[in-house]
Amino acid sequence: MVLRTDPRRGDRTGTRRSGRPAAARSTASRATLGTMTEFRPHEALAEAYAGISAVVGHLDDHDLQRPTRCRGWLVADLLFHLLCDAQRALVALASPADGPVDSDDVSYWRSFPSDDGESARHAWWARRSAAAFDRPVGVVRLWTETAPAAVRAATAADPEHLVTTQGHVLRVADLLATLTTEAAVHHLDLTVDLPDAPGPGPLARTVAVTTMDGLLSDDAVRPASWTDEEYLLKATGRIPLTDADRADLGEVAGWFPLLG
Repeated sequence: MVLRTDPRRGDRTGTRRSGRPAAARSTASRATLGTMTEFRPHEALAEAYAGISAVVGHLDDHDLQRPTRCRGWLVADLLFHLLCDAQRALVALASPADGPVDSDDVSYWRSFPSDDGESARHAWWARRSAAAFDRPVGVVRLWTETAPAAVRAATAADPEHLVTTQGHVLRVADLLATLTTEAAVHHLDLTVDLPDAPGPGPLARTVAVTTMDGLLSDDAVRPASWTDEEYLLKATGRIPLTDADRADLGEVAGWFPLLG
């Protein structure tokens, strides 16, 4: 679950989809998926989690208390949220399911109703949980132990096997794509006040972009001028659409944010 972002930074909502009609996976998404055959799902997750580690691994207690794009969360708070995701990955990968599959890497995001109250409760819980550590670097230490373990479990898992998480049944490959998308978006959230930090890697960006493409209608594509990072930020409501964006998108602009 990618959390609501800070409106004071021109942001809106995270990756909880509102009550818009479900769109089929777009042609653009399928084209992007073609490039994903060059790597396996766990490789994108490994890159995404390594990218988070590269951002936070050298930060001291002061820098871990810098703001993020997520409303009310410091870097340590958001890292704790990501830590919970890595822990959930370990549980899900050890939770086989018989089926049938009810979600894939795109429809998974549509299944969460928009609930500001629930998001606010989770945000408050995560912030208090992160504050319970003796020092902010304690969250980093636990992350650097847990994230590689989740990647090792993902590497060992059969991508076609079915698992359950958050009440859904999905293929391992799709589970890993959801985790990668969330990590890539939150990577951008982490670095808003860390201008020298590296961005998400190309595999992680590809998976996240494919998710956004899948949430567009069949005949819609993003403006060609958008970079991957700009697309992810606008698709998740982190930065608003400009007048030029709305002109390029036409009626599709009403779908934005795609996850929110």
